[in-house]
Amino acid sequence: MMIETHAHIYADQFEKDIDEVLERGREEGISKIYMPNIDHTSIDGMMELEYKYPDLCVATMGLHPCSVKGDFQKELYMIEEWLGKREFVAIGEMGTDLYWDKTFIDEQVEAFKIQVAWAKQYEKPIIIHCRESLDMTIDLVEQLKEDNLTGVFHCFNGSLAQADRIHKLGFYIGLGGVVTFKNSGMDEVIPQLNMDHVVLETDSPYLAPVPHRGKRNEPSYLKMVAQKIADLRQVGVEEIEDITTVNANSLFKVQP
Repeated sequence: MMIETHAHIYADQFEKDIDEVLERGREEGISKIYMPNIDHTSIDGMMELEYKYPDLCVATMGLHPCSVKGDFQKELYMIEEWLGKREFVAIGEMGTDLYWDKTFIDEQVEAFKIQVAWAKQYEKPIIIHCRESLDMTIDLVEQLKEDNLTGVFHCFNGSLAQADRIHKLGFYIGLGGVVTFKNSGMDEVIPQLNMDHVVLETDSPYLAPVPHRGKRNEPSYLKMVAQKIADLRQVGVEEIEDITTVNANSLFKVQP
């Protein structure tokens, strides 16, 4: 069995065939799909999937850095309202992004700190986005770290030194389709990783693994990610599935 720790399966790209997508995921052995929120526009679709597939789909609540604009306080107010309404397993997707637009980076940092405070208050892990901003975001977490703060740096494509910093914080790293990309450099990092803090993800519908690169990603492709990691570490894929499942349950504080 595998746990998909990061998939936006409520996205418009899945509108026509979500039932088939989820069935393919089950057939590949996926037992849980965690769905990180983006902003107020994604909440209804995410909640609908959780309601329809309560045994499989799990919603989280947060504000994505690419949705942090001049009016981000309004977005955060809606997120805070939802956190007060019901329980969520994690705060996210949150973080920083220097790839698309650097205009609101100060606001992103402020939104990051506010959501970390909520994570501490509710004792929930955080799901961190850090595209082109990994060192900066590790620095932020190191500044804000307390004993009850944990989480995952999703879509990790950094160095072994960066992975070690994350591990020392007690955080996890999410590995997805990027591990299959020829020039990602992950072929040198993965064999040396401490697997105690690694979880699997697809980031569907984005970043599909080879041989589907450039096409829509989906949770069933998680098996390809696991297989690539197994090949790089020269172990059986079942070992990777077992380790990452235990890690995902620990990250989200789930008793298997």
